[in-house]
Amino acid sequence: MAAKGKPGLRFQPTGGTRTSQLPAGKKQRLSIERLSNDGRGIAFFEGRTWFVNGALAGEEVEARVLNSHGKVVEARTERVIVASAERRVAPCKHFGRCGGCSLQHLPHSAQLQLKQQQLAEQLSRVAGIEPEQWVAPLVGPELAYRRRARIAVRWDSKARRLDVGFRAVASQDIVPIDDCLVLVQPLQAILQDLPRLLQGFVKPQVIGHVELFSGTGEALLLRHVAPLAEVDLAALQAFCQAHHAQLWLQGEGEPQPFAAAQPLGYELRPWGLQLAYRPGDFVQVNETVNAAMIAQAIDWLAPQAEERVLDLFCGLGNFALPLAREAREVVAVEGVGAMVERARANAASNGLGNASFHQADLAAPLAGAAWASEGFSAVLLDPPRDGAAQAVEHLGKLGARRLVYVSCNPATLARDTVQLLKQGYRLKRAGILDMFPQTAHVEAMALFEAGQDGPSNPTGA
Repeated sequence: MAAKGKPGLRFQPTGGTRTSQLPAGKKQRLSIERLSNDGRGIAFFEGRTWFVNGALAGEEVEARVLNSHGKVVEARTERVIVASAERRVAPCKHFGRCGGCSLQHLPHSAQLQLKQQQLAEQLSRVAGIEPEQWVAPLVGPELAYRRRARIAVRWDSKARRLDVGFRAVASQDIVPIDDCLVLVQPLQAILQDLPRLLQGFVKPQVIGHVELFSGTGEALLLRHVAPLAEVDLAALQAFCQAHHAQLWLQGEGEPQPFAAAQPLGYELRPWGLQLAYRPGDFVQVNETVNAAMIAQAIDWLAPQAEERVLDLFCGLGNFALPLAREAREVVAVEGVGAMVERARANAASNGLGNASFHQADLAAPLAGAAWASEGFSAVLLDPPRDGAAQAVEHLGKLGARRLVYVSCNPATLARDTVQLLKQGYRLKRAGILDMFPQTAHVEAMALFEAGQDGPSNPTGA
């Protein structure tokens, strides 16, 4: 800000001269020292820290600047000069440009090691602890695992062109893609023909984005910002019929089926369950790892036939319904009312009368809720990325002796671990869940058990 009366004056920042910014596109040769938690190579050059997409520890690379902020530079690998012995050829031709998969150049075993390291570092640094037992990662196929995907769509008015694909690395640009190796096979077939369909619309500028789903059937959801032209809607309907996919549309409100609602959901085969969902609902994208995750959670939680179990952040009932096969009663709690209603319907359709579902603000204390008054023997929670700081603060008062925490963010898991330790719980086991192979995204599971004196201030179970 200029001083009053002296418009030309600028104040010097405290601490010396301001670091000049590097122009985007500048190339620099770098020596990569190690990997960051998100899988980018880290290099140090002329007082700056570089985070380089597509680089591995020990490599010499030529990197191109994407952007810089002060002494931090984000870049991507343009050329590998000296390669790591670990480097492999990425299976996808779009690797390095598409922002979806950041670790395809790293063997799967090394990907798992990186994720395990990230979990261990967070627990050690934030909570000052490691579990009494590390368990092997839960894994599934490296490719063709993803049963849900959002396809980016943008109308370029100057070029009069519709771009269809996925967001580029560190950019809002769209990489044109008509094949994606991590999608399950039915969705790969839809994606292959999708760009040609959308680019043939007479009013392509009204498309917001497209989502693809695969479960008991396939579905395509098109988000539009203005009414579709009749000819475009007819082409879209014919496309979905040809691919045996349901068509869903979303304008101002919630997604709606174009035709009469058809069954849409996914199966939990080991438990003989089928869960209905609507496009837009949260579902785990990896069927194989999801089933293994549920099985491990039940094994660790070890619900007994006479016990009452609490499931927090229950969603559609992904954990609650299998748990209801094992325990006397399952109380499931979710913050989104529509999800509670669908979970309740899922329990009814599967003949599970011992599971009840409740809507509650999970950022508020839980002990005073009517459904919590009897206490619980065991608790499972599966919060979003920001964790469950408020929910775990008084979990000990519910009397649970066993607690399984499923996390999609090791940082918030470690933070919440601190609170659980204060309440007398011990971290018995932990391990990663490879829900998103080829990416640096880490999912984890941790088992906490009450000490000999039990959790602090229990109400009893």
